[in-house]
Amino acid sequence: MLAERLLSRAVSVTQGGYFAKTPRPVPSLPGPEAGKQYLLYAHVPFCERLCPYCSFNRFPFSEDPARKYFKSLREQMRMVADLGYAFDSLYIGGGTPTILVDELCDTIDLARELFGGLEVSTETNPNHLIPEVLDPLKDRVQRMSVGVQSFDDGLLKEMDRYDKYGAGAEILERIQSLEGFFHSLNVDMIFNFPSQTEEVLRRDVEMVKASRCNQTTFYPLMASRSVEASLKRTVGMVDYDREARYYKILVDGLADTFELSTAWTFSRIGGGMIDEYIVDYEEYVGIGSGAFSYLRGDIYLTTFSLRDYSAAIAEGRMPVAVGSADSSLRNRMRYRFLMSLFGLRLDKKAFERDFGVSVERGLPLETLFFRMFGGFATDTAEELTLTEKGRYLAVVMQRTMFAQLNDLRDAARKALAPDERSLLFGDGTAGCGQPDGCE
Repeated sequence: MLAERLLSRAVSVTQGGYFAKTPRPVPSLPGPEAGKQYLLYAHVPFCERLCPYCSFNRFPFSEDPARKYFKSLREQMRMVADLGYAFDSLYIGGGTPTILVDELCDTIDLARELFGGLEVSTETNPNHLIPEVLDPLKDRVQRMSVGVQSFDDGLLKEMDRYDKYGAGAEILERIQSLEGFFHSLNVDMIFNFPSQTEEVLRRDVEMVKASRCNQTTFYPLMASRSVEASLKRTVGMVDYDREARYYKILVDGLADTFELSTAWTFSRIGGGMIDEYIVDYEEYVGIGSGAFSYLRGDIYLTTFSLRDYSAAIAEGRMPVAVGSADSSLRNRMRYRFLMSLFGLRLDKKAFERDFGVSVERGLPLETLFFRMFGGFATDTAEELTLTEKGRYLAVVMQRTMFAQLNDLRDAARKALAPDERSLLFGDGTAGCGQPDGCE
């Protein structure tokens, strides 16, 4: 698809100047601005199994270091409160946040103690859909997101998830049993796996509908330089030429049960919530090793080293660095443009109010591109909305931006000591509790 190739290249070039080649350490995150709403994101970087395609900061689980980590995470939460931040939403991602449910509960309880009544979202894996894990979370979590990726047993085996998380039919049964347990239940899926056929994708779509979840997110497979070798060895190389076709298959297949909430998030018709914090909140504070923050036009990231993270928090400082090289007005406008269209609507009046210029004058090439390729369904003085083609172009923009973020993650990982790097890129079997490991 010509438009996809041109847009991928354009976003890569423009955003390439935004992200820093080498993150620059700073003493702390900046404080809040009066009148702004922020979301709190907390990262838990432990997994029982490291998926070959995942570029997020994650380490093989070992209990003692994980408990120490949760303690440090709560200390950083207190630091953020001391800066003056207030939140009404907490999103806990990973990794696998439910890896130690008692620690997760303590973390949520502290957040409510510090910031008041919070709406809480957290992620989990299919093997944690059991009473011992879920019952303590029932009154603490409103939105639960389950990382399924695919219900196809062949794909689950390629991803090294079948033995740990069970067959697709077992996972489906567990999810069905949770109907009504949480206010919102999201099923995370991935499309465009190299070995995924159209038939397999259509079957995944039908199983999502049968799961009785009230939201699903279908992410396109996004390759990162850091995981290219493991990706090629396990699931193969990504074919972007067929991505648009696969996207249309899933959109058409879900249309009788779900409606689009973002370019790749679907809410059940008649009920559902958007579980995309970067759409709901333009600015957010990230805590935990490997977490990102977006504040005042700058990206901040927290050290990817578990050892350095714990040491810094113990000393009463935040181990953060600026990951952006250019927080100019134009780049802030580009971010708003991308996120608004990903959320399916750009409010032109709000754009002009916040940036002092119309979107057409501020971003002439971006708006011209979408018009030329038939991306806008509504193009009035009030708003921009998207056609079917425009929604796929929003997927391309978001996928390309995430690829740039993955490059920034790779830059952050360069600072890891050899023993910590081996946990990520070796055979994945070493525990974090090694004497010279990541305690």
